[in-house]
Amino acid sequence: MEDIFNVYCDESCHLEHDHQTAMTMGAVWCPQAKARDIFKEIRDIKEKHGLSRAFEIKWTKVSPAKANFYLELVDYFFGNKDLYFRCLVVPDKSKIDHIRYSQDHDTWYYKIYFDLLKVIFRPNCQYRIYIDIKDTNGGEKKDKLHDVLCKSIYDFDRKIIERLQIVKSDEVELVQLADLLIGAMSYVSRGIDTSATKNLLVQKIKEKSGYELIKSTLIQEEKFNILIWRAS
Repeated sequence: MEDIFNVYCDESCHLEHDHQTAMTMGAVWCPQAKARDIFKEIRDIKEKHGLSRAFEIKWTKVSPAKANFYLELVDYFFGNKDLYFRCLVVPDKSKIDHIRYSQDHDTWYYKIYFDLLKVIFRPNCQYRIYIDIKDTNGGEKKDKLHDVLCKSIYDFDRKIIERLQIVKSDEVELVQLADLLIGAMSYVSRGIDTSATKNLLVQKIKEKSGYELIKSTLIQEEKFNILIWRAS
C-alpha cells in the first residue's frame, strides 16, 4: 500500500419516509498522515472566531453572527491541497423505483453509498472510512455497508477498505465539514433562498469550485466532485 486515506462521510434526508424530496450524501477525505494537523487547524479557526474548540460545525447552525467563521472554513477547505470532497445528490426520491429493481430502500441505500465512494478508491491505497450513522440499527448498517463496499471492488480480504467505523459527528471536525458542504448542496438542489448568510456561503463555494452546483462534474474532478443522481 502506497498511501492511507481517511474518509469522513455524512448524509442528509436519506430515510425513505422522511417527507423530504431531496437526499444528499457526501465525503471529505484526506491523507491519514495529515488528519491530525487538519483537525488542529480547524479548531484554531473556531477559537479565532470566539468559539469553543469543541463547537460543532453544522449547516443548520449557520447564522449571521457566525458568517465570517463559516466563510473562512470554506476558504480553508479550498486552500488546503490535502482536502477533497465528493457528494451525491438525489433531487427527487419519489422517482426511485424499488419495485422495478426488486429492492427495498435499504438495499438501494447501500448501492448509492457505493456510487458516492467508488471514484475515490484506488487499488494501491488503503482507506479508513468514518461515518455518522444516526439510525438505531447503525451497527448493523455499518457492517453491511463495509461488506457491500468491499465486495463491489473485489476487496475480499479488506486490504483496500481496511476500516469502516461509526463516529460521533460532534467529535470529528471532518464529518462536520462534510455536513456543512452537503448542507450547501442540499440548499441549492431544493432551490431554497431563505438565508442571506447561507446564500453567501453557497456563492463562495460556487466561486471557489468554479461550478454552479446544479450539474454533475467530470468523474476526474478531484477537489469538489459532484454527482447529480438520476433514476434510470
